[in-house]
Amino acid sequence: MDVIELADPTDAQIRQWHDVLTAVSAADPAAGPPPGAECTAARLLGADRGSRERFWAVADDDGYAAVAALRLPGGPGADRPGEIDVQVRPELRRAGLGRRLLRAAAAGLRADRRSGVIAQVSAGTPAVPFLEAHGFTCVLTLRGLVLDLAALPPGRVAGLLAAAPAGYTLMRWRGTVPDEHAEALARAKDAMADLVEYEGAPWDADRVRETAELVAKRGDELYTIAALHDGGIAGFTELVVPAGGGDRAAQYDTAVVPEHRGRRLGIWMKAAMLDWVARELPRIREIETDNAGDNPHMLAVNEELGYRRERETREYHALVADLP
Repeated sequence: MDVIELADPTDAQIRQWHDVLTAVSAADPAAGPPPGAECTAARLLGADRGSRERFWAVADDDGYAAVAALRLPGGPGADRPGEIDVQVRPELRRAGLGRRLLRAAAAGLRADRRSGVIAQVSAGTPAVPFLEAHGFTCVLTLRGLVLDLAALPPGRVAGLLAAAPAGYTLMRWRGTVPDEHAEALARAKDAMADLVEYEGAPWDADRVRETAELVAKRGDELYTIAALHDGGIAGFTELVVPAGGGDRAAQYDTAVVPEHRGRRLGIWMKAAMLDWVARELPRIREIETDNAGDNPHMLAVNEELGYRRERETREYHALVADLP
């Protein structure tokens, strides 16, 4: 079985790729449900091509035995790690297929002059020992949380909104940040740097716009609420509503600039997001999010809102020089 690169996948190749993801999800419940077929197609057909993705597969007589995706954010040589995802059909594991795909991705990373790569996997799945056996180190543990909007006590959101911190106002937008706030949002995103020190380059206005554009290109919608103080962004929270009409949205980044912490801005902004969802997105019934295990303040905010734990994921990092 040869490793092939997919440069312009056909409908049949997209179906075979999605079949691998479905098989892995069925065998590893901790990994959660697979992406929808539409999301798989959008990714392989280039909806995220602005971030430069490469795809490889190992074919057998029945389709694909294993697949790998490599995302390369920024331009060649950017001081940011690549992002890799390797999936092998459960019945074909431990036959070296994952290692062969990792070797192909490593060559892609070296050709793009990257020094590091990250992978996010579910705890308790075979992906964990695979990564650890191939030079990856766990750098971040994330607790997956889910909020059932129907279970929110009556008046909870209104009460949190009424307790607005003095001296702050809220603004909101859909899609890309308004130009006049792009640099301030980038500085606020850097407030999360202590959680992911390996990420490399700091956030800037271009990277903020790139992230929003990638969400839009795959058909999803990005909603952002920011807390303003003296005209600058003191904190923000983001929500992504997936394409396809599902009833679960994803909480993305939430951060408060260090000098504004301790004023309950996080829960205030998240309450404002819940109010926005209730008013404009009635189809959304659940919101999922990931909480860094070493961020007790945001975990406390989420638990106060009523989030329950659903899963645990881990982020792994490796130096490209250490890959096979």
